[in-house]
Amino acid sequence: MTDQGSRIKIAIQKSGRLTDRSLELLERCGLKYSRGRDQLIGFGENMPVDILLVRDDDIPGLVRDEVCDFGIVGLNVLEERRLQFLAEGRDQAFRVVRALDYGHCHLAFGYPEDGPVQSLAGLQGRRIATSYPRIVQDFLQREGIEAQVIEFSGAVEIAPGLGRADVICDLVSTGATLAANRLREGETILESQAILIRTVREVPAAKAEWVTRLLQRIDGVMQVRESKYVMMNAPVSALAEIARLLPGADAPTVIPLEGRGDKVAVHVVCRENVFWETLENLKLVGASSLLVLPVEKMLP
Repeated sequence: MTDQGSRIKIAIQKSGRLTDRSLELLERCGLKYSRGRDQLIGFGENMPVDILLVRDDDIPGLVRDEVCDFGIVGLNVLEERRLQFLAEGRDQAFRVVRALDYGHCHLAFGYPEDGPVQSLAGLQGRRIATSYPRIVQDFLQREGIEAQVIEFSGAVEIAPGLGRADVICDLVSTGATLAANRLREGETILESQAILIRTVREVPAAKAEWVTRLLQRIDGVMQVRESKYVMMNAPVSALAEIARLLPGADAPTVIPLEGRGDKVAVHVVCRENVFWETLENLKLVGASSLLVLPVEKMLP
């Protein structure tokens, strides 16, 4: 049985917009784990990695206090907690390792469609409802705007209708919630996505190898999301043009074709999506037998 002190602990959101994608990321890294229906810990079966499912705003603190080695959390939550630690005179004691390119949203002002405030210029002296008071206050200070920031939990978009605020500042994904509450989206003050953080302490020797392997696997998973493996036959004279047409391609592998001195087989990994137009352009310069395959795994 693996010693508990050598096991890597990763905190993720127990329920919400990042949960499924975070679990999928770890599963694609090869992690198999067991977890009961009501258990908040997933125990790694084939890797010394355990998952703690917690409230998202607890994740920075769990990493800061070294309860967990890593955490996956939205940048919006991370920044709010960082500013809180700073205001309390505490070191943040975590560092950003990777931006994970999912869970994209942004923190933006929402102005009532028929209200008197429609831009930053009108915020002076107004009331702003938000679930992210420290981020909003920090932004206002940098912009030289004096306004009352009201912390509002839950459905922030109803605050103007209740007479609690003049405008709101809230997370926006599609904008549908704002529109449903007759709010117009205004200025964005923070772009957010899922972020991988870790403690700043030195990794114990018992964990170091698996930490390195885990980070390599995460990089590999991220690289193959849009990557494609492209194979074709092509004239030798067209190789330079083919390399130019392929999006985000590594140097191609060129293989001679038996009995054909003028043509070769070309194999290449493209780190961007390959569209029909790309294939049609490749065919125009002489490529044939084009085949595009998904990439399952890639180790950097």
